Amino acid sequence: MENRKKILFVINDAPYGNERPYNAFRHAMNLVKREGVQVKVFLVADGVFCARKGQTTPDGYYNLERMVKSLAKRGKVAT
Repeated sequence: MENRKKILFVINDAPYGNERPYNAFRHAMNLVKREGVQVKVFLVADGVFCARKGQTTPDGYYNLERMVKSLAKRGKVAT
């Protein structure tokens, strides 16, 4: 019997223009480090562009492609 907390993030906003995708990834990256927590991220609609390879990051924004790669090593990211 597995006693893990399971958390799903659904991201449907474009990667840049607002901070919702960044905040969701930041939260997911912190939770995935905790023992007993399983994190999944589902990208839908404009959210799939967060995982686009070779992104040009606008000034003042974090590169979400790097955040997706880092999270995918520890959790699950699906489009």
